[in-house]
Amino acid sequence: MQGIRTTLVTLALVAAPRLALACPVCFGDNDSPMAMAMNNGILAMLIVVAGMLGAFATFFIYLIRRGNQIERSAGAAATDRAAEQKGTA
Repeated sequence: MQGIRTTLVTLALVAAPRLALACPVCFGDNDSPMAMAMNNGILAMLIVVAGMLGAFATFFIYLIRRGNQIERSAGAAATDRAAEQKGTA
């Protein structure tokens, strides 16, 4: 049964006209409206992906900076408390 199915699929692919298997850009005019629309779609998707990667990078840089700021302020508070305890003793 598997061999018959493979044979039928192979025959269908070979019998199909090559024009039906290709995209409009491959056998069409490169300056056609469809080709320009496809290029604009690819550009839009690249912009979205680059924007998301930039947003993730910016968020992680923000987290690192915020963590360092909190660490510095906690260290300064500990130093202030230690100085106050020395003065009262």
